[in-house]
Amino acid sequence: MLPQTAQSVDWALVGAPLAAAVAAVVVLVADLLLGPARRGALGWLALAGLAVAGALLVPLAGERRGTFCLPGPPAQSCSYVVDALTLPFQAVTVAAAAVVVLLALPVVPAERLPAGEHWFLLLSSVSGALVLAAARDLMTLVVALEVVTLPTYALVALRRHDGRSSEAALKLFLVSVVSVATMLYGVALVYGATGQVLLDRVAAALADPATAAGPAQLGVLLTLAGLAFKVAAVPFHWWAPDTYVGAPLPVTAFLSVVSKLAGFVGLLVVLSVGFPAYADRWAPALAVLAVLTMSVGNLVALRQRHAVRLLAWSSVAQSGYVLLPLGTAADDLGRAVAASAAYALAYAVMNLLALAAVVAAGPDAPGQWVASYRGLWSRRPLVAGALALALVSLAGLPPGLLGLFAKLVVLEAPVAAGAPWLAAAVAVNVVVGLAYYLAWGARLVARPDGPSPARPRPLPRAHAVALGAALAAVLVLGFVPGPVLDAVGAVAAP
Repeated sequence: MLPQTAQSVDWALVGAPLAAAVAAVVVLVADLLLGPARRGALGWLALAGLAVAGALLVPLAGERRGTFCLPGPPAQSCSYVVDALTLPFQAVTVAAAAVVVLLALPVVPAERLPAGEHWFLLLSSVSGALVLAAARDLMTLVVALEVVTLPTYALVALRRHDGRSSEAALKLFLVSVVSVATMLYGVALVYGATGQVLLDRVAAALADPATAAGPAQLGVLLTLAGLAFKVAAVPFHWWAPDTYVGAPLPVTAFLSVVSKLAGFVGLLVVLSVGFPAYADRWAPALAVLAVLTMSVGNLVALRQRHAVRLLAWSSVAQSGYVLLPLGTAADDLGRAVAASAAYALAYAVMNLLALAAVVAAGPDAPGQWVASYRGLWSRRPLVAGALALALVSLAGLPPGLLGLFAKLVVLEAPVAAGAPWLAAAVAVNVVVGLAYYLAWGARLVARPDGPSPARPRPLPRAHAVALGAALAAVLVLGFVPGPVLDAVGAVAAP
């Protein structure tokens, strides 16, 4: 008689990504059944699917459970784990995706995007991001990363009447192909050196002096390089500005927040669970990469005159701030991962508010040039106020308290690790960032050029709700940052 090999599945743990995947299929089938006049309901179906996914995360608060497990010895190892690192990223992913859906509701028909394909691709990518946050083996990580990435090529290119979208999608595709090939080669080397794919067992094998150090080190390096493409770290960043500008604005928000957040959590999972034994080797490399990324991003952003391109280069710089605590991981891995996770989550909320305001500004900022935002306060005070708060938050200045707390968390890691040069790099880059964040913010309240503008049309209701939700998140987390800090602080607990 054959041995029993079937595993039990904890459906509660996989409920959120499963709900997003099912919603994607439902939307695609509904698109075939509904007539053109009723396809506006597809976006609300997508939003309902995300609401179900978010509701399924609530009972998991405070849990640490796994499924798809391989029994010991030496200990039970699982391919899918919900813990202190997983849940905050999954919760922010679902919430940010819901805001993106609201931003896209008026844009999809206005720009003649195919509704069924758009919502199907977006929900499919969300399901991959939710799995990626919980993945604890190399194969699941790679597959989840591709599920996040593959739909984004088509999302960027859906605006078929605009050549910039096709160019942006091609650049994203080419870079992603190179990055996944690099990562796959690295994963293959790690597997060849350790004989393991489950991350906790990879970590144990890498800590064994008998493991072949040369192939293992090269595998770790290539795996991290592949993930660096995903988070647009220098020198793997060149796709981001053109892709952000060429994509429809809600898709840009999705790439900059949800997709990028998935890259960050994938990186944190691999480093903290799989490669801690080599922290003394990858941490110095990430420290240099972080300083290079924030410096290049901020310096190039100084010269930008297009709002979305400026936010793209700002996003590159923000990636450097996320990576910087990891440069001190050899001193205290838990503290470094918790600091990076806190900044990544704060960045996602702040950047989502900035892009929501840019989408809401719409025709009041023709061409999305920074100069066209001059006097926006007199035309749309809510949009201008939200954008101003997002900019000062990204800069790390009051009243953007969320950004201020996030910068302090990042600074604390190198100070505690005795690396003053990293703290100095952060301080210098914060000052550089002030130049373009405050220059844009000043235009918002400046006196408009020419005659007084006509009374603007009311904001679409979906845009108003999305902007209000993002604004509320930045304000609440700025005044009460405890929940985020406590949630990711549990990562540092032994």
